[in-house]
Amino acid sequence: MAADTAALIDYLVRSLVDDVDAVSITRTETSGGELFQVSVAADDVGKIIGRSGRIVKALRTLMRAAGSVDGRNVDIEILG
Repeated sequence: MAADTAALIDYLVRSLVDDVDAVSITRTETSGGELFQVSVAADDVGKIIGRSGRIVKALRTLMRAAGSVDGRNVDIEILG
């Protein structure tokens, strides 16, 4: 099911940014669950974070909900 979560993150992030070729997602297993590190172009970081962090909070909420189906903890980290 991790592939579905990664595909969902990939789809959402690529929908938000201008430079889709610069998007890369790295999945890491942690003691608390999974961490997805999303790297985007420097110009697109603000689009992913949003005003007051609203967009990244929404992405994290969606990923936690998707992970809870399988009983996994999922978190997202944005890299510039």
